[in-house]
Amino acid sequence: MSKARISLSSINVDKINQVCTSIKDIAEKTKTKMSGPVTLPTKRLKHTTRKTPCGNGKASFDNFEMRIHKRLIELGIDERALRLVMRVPIPEDVNIEIEMFE
Repeated sequence: MSKARISLSSINVDKINQVCTSIKDIAEKTKTKMSGPVTLPTKRLKHTTRKTPCGNGKASFDNFEMRIHKRLIELGIDERALRLVMRVPIPEDVNIEIEMFE
């Protein structure tokens, strides 16, 4: 059976969960098989910088961190369901990839 794998990634957890629930609602309405959303490990990007720009003075540092959250959804291929998924409003900071396979 053919499936569509939808992978979502974002730095905002609330927005990615909102997109996941809207895809889940579409799957329930069209009665297609769906597995997920599977929570993938969160990637942490850490960056340490020195507070003083000139380099003189006290050696104090600032730590910054950005977290990238990922979700994975597998959806049975149904033409109507995929059209509705394409029309889901996706926020700007959410990346979405749709891959079809058998």
